[in-house]
Amino acid sequence: MKSNSTNKLQKIANTIRGLSMDGVGAANSGHPGLPLGMADVSAVLW
Repeated sequence: MKSNSTNKLQKIANTIRGLSMDGVGAANSGHPGLPLGMADVSAVLW
């Protein structure tokens, strides 16, 4: 069973993933690979 902090970090990472895909789509440029792959690291570092 995951702890509350793990669930919270997963939710933050998923939000980062969604926002990065929206940003790349809105800019009509770029590649979402790095933000999608590094979302977990960003959530932990934040």
